[in-house]
Amino acid sequence: MTTATAATPRKTAGRSLLAESRDVERAVQLIQLGARLQVLESETSLSYERLLKLYKEVTGRSPSKGQLPFSTDYFLQWQPNIHASLFENIRQSLLKAVAIDDIDAVMKAYRLYEEQMRACGLEPLLSFTRAWRLSRFMDAGMLTRARCTQCGGHFVADPYVNHRHYVCGLCKPPARAGKGRAQGALRADD
Repeated sequence: MTTATAATPRKTAGRSLLAESRDVERAVQLIQLGARLQVLESETSLSYERLLKLYKEVTGRSPSKGQLPFSTDYFLQWQPNIHASLFENIRQSLLKAVAIDDIDAVMKAYRLYEEQMRACGLEPLLSFTRAWRLSRFMDAGMLTRARCTQCGGHFVADPYVNHRHYVCGLCKPPARAGKGRAQGALRADD
């Protein structure tokens, strides 16, 4: 029993202070972007208790409870697809251009996505957690990017879509697309 107790502090003490500092810094950045606690657990090696304490310290409140969204369907709807495609194209460009960790690419791409939405006067439809989940779906092959045969843009698509005849939601929007009254939403020209 004393051996197990003595081994625990050594395991914690053996961890690099620099690595732990990087994890804390990354966790703070993720929290500031709006990441849920499950994302923090997945992307850092900090304990649940430390993450919970850090979350409360950074935001001044307890983290949201409940499971993360787990459906690819959201990203295939008309308006969310346009936002998801913008985010994913930014992320892919970062991954190709710079030697960067996956989570750092997600964070930078999300900041650029939000900046682009503000510049266009649009509400970002993707929360950070949804953007993170999208990147996981893309990396796992549950979603893919398809090139539109009309405009040439790359859009998030179902992996089983016919890529040879793919037309994006901007070139061929659904009948009721953009007719809603939500402020900051995309509008289809009449």
